[in-house]
Amino acid sequence: MSAAMAADEIEQVTPRHAWDILSENPDATLIDVRTRAEWGFVGVPDLSTLGKSTVFVEWAKWPDMSQDPAFIAAATAEIGPEMPGTMLFLCRSGVRSLYAADAVARHLRALGSGGKCINVAEGFEGDKDEFSHRGRLNGWKFHGLPWVQS
Repeated sequence: MSAAMAADEIEQVTPRHAWDILSENPDATLIDVRTRAEWGFVGVPDLSTLGKSTVFVEWAKWPDMSQDPAFIAAATAEIGPEMPGTMLFLCRSGVRSLYAADAVARHLRALGSGGKCINVAEGFEGDKDEFSHRGRLNGWKFHGLPWVQS
């Protein structure tokens, strides 16, 4: 499925709106689909003030960034047996997370199961500026939302 088609079917929200959903909805879960390297070197959302933890599942594997064919199984295993009613998907800029949200939504529909999949459109680092730098235009970090780095 193309990004345009997925974007038509998956709700997209800003990082600040995602934070509001996570804050107000006890059943909402954040799923970070970036790579292990990104989690370690760039940082991760910190949901500790909400009494929540981020779920980490790689959509693509480094170094060739090919989609992990076991993503659905890995995501299901990490989320646990009770699928949350609302799942927010996050990556660097909102592209991989859109595909991941769409894949999980299609999987849930095939099972006849509910669950709302939402893409965090700006991602963790946001879009590149005119100097090809991220974090200066938009994204989780740009909006000053809680995050930590190892």
